[in-house]
Amino acid sequence: MSTVPRPRPRRAVVIGGGLTGTLAAAALAEQVDEVTVVERDALPQRPSPRRSLAQARHAHILWSGGARAIESLLPGVLDDWTAAGAHRIPLPSALVSMTPQGWFRRGGTEMQFLISCSRDLLDFWVRRRVLALPEVRLLEQTVVTGLLGSAGRVRGVRAHSPGGGVQELPADLVVDASGRGTRAVQWLSGLGIGPVREAEVDAGVLYASRLYQAPPGVADFPLVNVQPRANTGEPGRGSIIVPVEGGRWLVTLCGTRGAHPPQAAAEFEGFAREVRDPVVGELIARARPLDDEVTLSRSTYNRRRYLEKCRTWPEGFVVLGDAVATYNPVYGHGMSVAAQGVLALRAELRRNGPQATGLARRVQRAVATPIDMAWQMAAGQDVLYPEATGPRPTFLERAGQRYIDRLTSTATSRPYAARSLLEVMTLSAPATGLFRPRLVLAALRGPSQPALTAPPLTDEERAMVYGNGDRPEAPHAGGTRA
Repeated sequence: MSTVPRPRPRRAVVIGGGLTGTLAAAALAEQVDEVTVVERDALPQRPSPRRSLAQARHAHILWSGGARAIESLLPGVLDDWTAAGAHRIPLPSALVSMTPQGWFRRGGTEMQFLISCSRDLLDFWVRRRVLALPEVRLLEQTVVTGLLGSAGRVRGVRAHSPGGGVQELPADLVVDASGRGTRAVQWLSGLGIGPVREAEVDAGVLYASRLYQAPPGVADFPLVNVQPRANTGEPGRGSIIVPVEGGRWLVTLCGTRGAHPPQAAAEFEGFAREVRDPVVGELIARARPLDDEVTLSRSTYNRRRYLEKCRTWPEGFVVLGDAVATYNPVYGHGMSVAAQGVLALRAELRRNGPQATGLARRVQRAVATPIDMAWQMAAGQDVLYPEATGPRPTFLERAGQRYIDRLTSTATSRPYAARSLLEVMTLSAPATGLFRPRLVLAALRGPSQPALTAPPLTDEERAMVYGNGDRPEAPHAGGTRA
């Protein structure tokens, strides 16, 4: 009796079990029989730090464009986060933000939102959902050492684990989500593909972070952010208070070359008072620090690999997230851009399946779209700081930056401009929307009201910041004019 041969199982391998890797595994699980996530660390069983994710101890925000992307991949994860203590912060009503062009006014209508919590909590709930999928398996404490295949097609990976030695994992599709430490360029070179064009812009930013217990009764205090200002000839300094789970504040200070924040805990508050506005310093003076140490990070440069521009590209290999581009964390775009890159992967998989000819190249080109926007925002600003390294902006790039500066100034008091700018900043709309005729006209007209001279706080919030002593006159916390 003849039997019909069973079709060969479709397999995928994901390099890296971080946020990008687990999201990619969720997208792949729709279309393949088995997804193997290869992770070099032992992953924690609760929201706690990972050895190779040192930046998790600094402030993280997930813009609404990224949050919606992750919710699309894992329906219900937004509820998981908020039930575990994450904050859903409406914009701009719950945002006290000093942009390089001045204080943003706080309107009453939600235009966009962000998710604020520890990176440990955010990653844990994504990982928990993805690893529960029947198609997904995890290989922990295992390092990918190379690709299998040729310049025409990648057919899997070679991996090494301390207890299991070297093993080969065949796959129809390999996704590199290994982050800043990726070896994708070297692996591609070994297959005869390249060279890969790269760009790096480094303002020499140093981050310093510390956890505080928020004062009693401030569970709903807005996110507070004082952004650095570039192109002044002076180093940039910034500060942010991010509310996280457990009634805590994660406070991150930053400074470019010549204005680095201190590592000494005794000097932390003083630096926070030296930025463009001392509001963060005033707030943490009334909060209780939860540790005696300040966490520092220097991995803040912007780096991009233009993989989508390679002349040839192998079938069966896709690179996502920080393995393609990294940004100065002050702009908060890394997680959101990565999530939107995974959406591009899923869309292509749904259209054509994991074995389709040209799939990998189409995904790599689609991934470049959200990267372009985040790169222009981050690298375009950072290169303007003193002693920054990297390619200088062209005439057109300088002209574009002047327009964005003017638009940001306009958005401090015109709600239509604020809404449009927030749509792009949160990666909820393409950057082309910033050049609509009505918006260009608004930018030409400029702000409709004088710039605020103090943070847009309510009377109750002001009392919490400044106590009963002298404090700035309270500007109206909301209400912008068209």
